[in-house]
Amino acid sequence: MYSVLGAISFSYLFNDMIQSLILAIYPMLKDNFSLSFGEIGLITLTYQITASLLQLLVGIYTDKHPKPYSPPVGIGFTLAGLLLTSIAPNFGVLLVAAALVGCGPSMFHPESSRVARMASGGRHGLAQSLFPQSLFQVGGNAGSSLGPLLAALIVIPHGQRSIAWFSVVALVAIVVLEQIGRWYKAHPSR
Repeated sequence: MYSVLGAISFSYLFNDMIQSLILAIYPMLKDNFSLSFGEIGLITLTYQITASLLQLLVGIYTDKHPKPYSPPVGIGFTLAGLLLTSIAPNFGVLLVAAALVGCGPSMFHPESSRVARMASGGRHGLAQSLFPQSLFQVGGNAGSSLGPLLAALIVIPHGQRSIAWFSVVALVAIVVLEQIGRWYKAHPSR
Protein backbone atom coordinates (compact mmCIF):
# COMPACT_ATOMS: atom_id res chain seq x y z
CA MET A 1 0.00 0.00 0.00
CA TYR A 2 2.90 2.38 0.57
CA SER A 3 3.63 2.30 -3.16
CA VAL A 4 0.12 3.63 -3.81
CA LEU A 5 0.60 6.30 -1.15
CA GLY A 6 3.95 7.24 -2.65
CA ALA A 7 2.43 7.47 -6.12
CA ILE A 8 -0.51 9.59 -5.00
CA SER A 9 1.85 11.84 -3.02
CA PHE A 10 4.08 12.18 -6.10
CA SER A 11 1.03 13.17 -8.16
CA TYR A 12 -0.09 15.60 -5.48
CA LEU A 13 3.37 17.20 -5.61
CA PHE A 14 3.01 17.72 -9.36
CA ASN A 15 -0.58 18.98 -9.07
CA ASP A 16 0.24 21.58 -6.43
CA MET A 17 3.50 22.56 -8.11
CA ILE A 18 1.61 23.51 -11.26
CA GLN A 19 -1.07 25.35 -9.28
CA SER A 20 1.49 27.43 -7.38
CA LEU A 21 3.52 28.01 -10.55
CA ILE A 22 0.53 29.74 -12.15
CA LEU A 23 0.02 31.96 -9.11
CA ALA A 24 3.73 32.84 -9.05
CA ILE A 25 3.72 34.20 -12.60
CA TYR A 26 1.10 36.88 -11.91
CA PRO A 27 3.74 39.66 -11.98
CA MET A 28 4.88 38.51 -15.42
CA LEU A 29 1.29 38.31 -16.68
CA LYS A 30 0.58 41.75 -15.23
CA ASP A 31 3.50 43.20 -17.20
CA ASN A 32 2.92 41.21 -20.42
CA PHE A 33 -0.76 42.15 -20.66
CA SER A 34 -0.69 45.51 -18.84
CA LEU A 35 -3.20 44.15 -16.34
CA SER A 36 -4.57 46.10 -13.42
CA PHE A 37 -4.63 44.64 -9.95
CA GLY A 38 -8.38 44.25 -10.42
CA GLU A 39 -7.80 42.08 -13.48
CA ILE A 40 -5.25 39.99 -11.56
CA GLY A 41 -7.95 39.64 -8.91
CA LEU A 42 -10.41 38.41 -11.56
CA ILE A 43 -7.90 35.78 -12.67
CA THR A 44 -7.60 34.66 -9.05
CA LEU A 45 -11.38 34.69 -8.58
CA THR A 46 -11.86 32.58 -11.73
CA TYR A 47 -9.21 30.11 -10.59
CA GLN A 48 -10.60 29.92 -7.04
CA ILE A 49 -14.20 29.43 -8.15
CA THR A 50 -13.24 26.41 -10.21
CA ALA A 51 -10.60 25.12 -7.78
CA SER A 52 -12.65 25.54 -4.59
CA LEU A 53 -16.37 25.73 -5.26
CA LEU A 54 -16.31 23.14 -8.02
CA GLN A 55 -14.25 20.88 -5.75
CA LEU A 56 -17.10 20.93 -3.24
CA LEU A 57 -19.56 19.83 -5.90
CA VAL A 58 -17.21 17.16 -7.24
CA GLY A 59 -16.66 15.86 -3.70
CA ILE A 60 -20.40 15.66 -3.02
CA TYR A 61 -20.95 13.81 -6.28
CA THR A 62 -18.02 11.40 -5.95
CA ASP A 63 -19.01 10.52 -2.38
CA LYS A 64 -22.07 8.84 -3.91
CA HIS A 65 -20.57 7.90 -7.26
CA PRO A 66 -16.82 7.19 -6.94
CA LYS A 67 -14.83 8.09 -10.03
CA PRO A 68 -11.42 6.38 -9.98
CA TYR A 69 -10.25 8.26 -13.05
CA SER A 70 -11.26 11.78 -12.05
CA PRO A 71 -7.73 12.65 -10.79
CA PRO A 72 -6.06 12.07 -14.19
CA VAL A 73 -8.94 13.83 -15.93
CA GLY A 74 -8.43 16.74 -13.54
CA ILE A 75 -4.74 16.94 -14.38
CA GLY A 76 -5.81 16.87 -18.03
CA PHE A 77 -7.78 20.07 -17.40
CA THR A 78 -4.71 21.54 -15.70
CA LEU A 79 -2.61 20.54 -18.71
CA ALA A 80 -5.05 22.28 -21.07
CA GLY A 81 -4.95 25.39 -18.86
CA LEU A 82 -1.15 25.36 -18.79
CA LEU A 83 -0.89 25.14 -22.55
CA LEU A 84 -3.52 27.85 -23.03
CA THR A 85 -1.71 30.12 -20.55
CA SER A 86 1.53 29.65 -22.49
CA ILE A 87 -0.03 31.00 -25.70
CA ALA A 88 -2.75 33.29 -24.33
CA PRO A 89 -2.95 36.42 -26.49
CA ASN A 90 -5.26 38.42 -24.21
CA PHE A 91 -6.94 38.73 -20.84
CA GLY A 92 -10.08 36.80 -21.84
CA VAL A 93 -8.03 33.77 -22.81
CA LEU A 94 -6.13 34.05 -19.51
CA LEU A 95 -9.46 33.82 -17.68
CA VAL A 96 -10.41 30.66 -19.57
CA ALA A 97 -6.95 29.21 -18.85
CA ALA A 98 -7.32 30.05 -15.14
CA ALA A 99 -10.68 28.26 -15.08
CA LEU A 100 -9.17 25.17 -16.70
CA VAL A 101 -6.20 25.15 -14.31
CA GLY A 102 -8.64 25.44 -11.40
CA CYS A 103 -10.65 22.44 -12.62
CA GLY A 104 -7.56 20.28 -12.05
CA PRO A 105 -7.48 20.36 -8.24
CA SER A 106 -11.28 20.30 -8.03
CA MET A 107 -11.28 16.91 -9.70
CA PHE A 108 -7.98 15.71 -8.21
CA HIS A 109 -8.42 16.34 -4.49
CA PRO A 110 -11.65 14.48 -3.56
CA GLU A 111 -10.72 11.14 -5.10
CA SER A 112 -7.00 11.43 -4.26
CA SER A 113 -7.85 11.89 -0.59
CA ARG A 114 -10.02 8.79 -0.82
CA VAL A 115 -7.12 6.85 -2.37
CA ALA A 116 -4.81 7.89 0.49
CA ARG A 117 -7.43 6.69 2.96
CA MET A 118 -8.01 3.43 1.06
CA ALA A 119 -4.28 2.75 0.85
CA SER A 120 -4.04 2.96 4.64
CA GLY A 121 -5.23 -0.65 4.69
CA GLY A 122 -8.21 0.05 6.94
CA ARG A 123 -6.19 2.02 9.47
CA HIS A 124 -8.16 5.20 8.82
CA GLY A 125 -7.02 6.94 11.98
CA LEU A 126 -3.49 6.36 10.78
CA ALA A 127 -4.41 7.68 7.35
CA GLN A 128 -5.70 10.93 8.77
CA SER A 129 -3.25 11.58 11.55
CA LEU A 130 0.11 10.00 10.95
CA PHE A 131 2.27 8.67 8.19
CA PRO A 132 0.08 7.82 5.16
CA GLN A 133 -1.96 11.01 5.14
CA SER A 134 1.11 12.96 6.13
CA LEU A 135 2.97 11.47 3.17
CA PHE A 136 0.09 12.54 0.96
CA GLN A 137 0.10 16.07 2.42
CA VAL A 138 3.87 16.36 2.18
CA GLY A 139 3.61 15.81 -1.56
CA GLY A 140 1.18 18.72 -1.92
CA ASN A 141 3.15 21.01 0.37
CA ALA A 142 6.42 20.24 -1.43
CA GLY A 143 4.76 20.99 -4.75
CA SER A 144 3.40 24.29 -3.47
CA SER A 145 6.95 25.21 -2.46
CA LEU A 146 8.52 24.17 -5.77
CA GLY A 147 6.13 26.03 -8.09
CA PRO A 148 7.31 29.58 -7.30
CA LEU A 149 10.95 28.47 -7.39
CA LEU A 150 10.50 26.91 -10.80
CA ALA A 151 8.66 30.00 -11.99
CA ALA A 152 11.63 32.12 -10.96
CA LEU A 153 14.18 29.74 -12.50
CA ILE A 154 12.39 28.80 -15.73
CA VAL A 155 9.35 30.89 -16.62
CA ILE A 156 10.51 34.38 -15.71
CA PRO A 157 13.84 34.13 -17.63
CA HIS A 158 12.32 32.33 -20.64
CA GLY A 159 8.93 33.99 -20.89
CA GLN A 160 5.29 33.03 -21.16
CA ARG A 161 5.77 30.29 -23.74
CA SER A 162 8.05 28.35 -21.36
CA ILE A 163 4.99 27.56 -19.24
CA ALA A 164 4.29 24.85 -21.82
CA TRP A 165 7.42 23.00 -20.67
CA PHE A 166 5.52 22.05 -17.52
CA SER A 167 3.12 20.02 -19.65
CA VAL A 168 5.68 17.21 -19.32
CA VAL A 169 5.09 17.25 -15.55
CA ALA A 170 1.33 17.13 -16.09
CA LEU A 171 1.67 14.22 -18.54
CA VAL A 172 3.78 12.23 -16.05
CA ALA A 173 1.15 12.88 -13.37
CA ILE A 174 -1.61 11.71 -15.72
CA VAL A 175 0.23 8.43 -16.39
CA VAL A 176 0.81 7.82 -12.65
CA LEU A 177 -2.79 8.73 -11.80
CA GLU A 178 -4.14 6.44 -14.49
CA GLN A 179 -2.31 3.55 -12.79
CA ILE A 180 -3.70 4.63 -9.42
CA GLY A 181 -7.16 4.74 -11.01
CA ARG A 182 -6.74 1.11 -12.06
CA TRP A 183 -5.71 0.17 -8.51
CA TYR A 184 -8.64 2.13 -7.07
CA LYS A 185 -11.12 0.49 -9.47
CA ALA A 186 -9.79 -2.97 -8.49
CA HIS A 187 -10.14 -2.18 -4.75
CA PRO A 188 -13.64 -0.66 -4.35
CA SER A 189 -15.27 0.04 -0.99
CA ARG A 190 -12.17 0.13 1.17
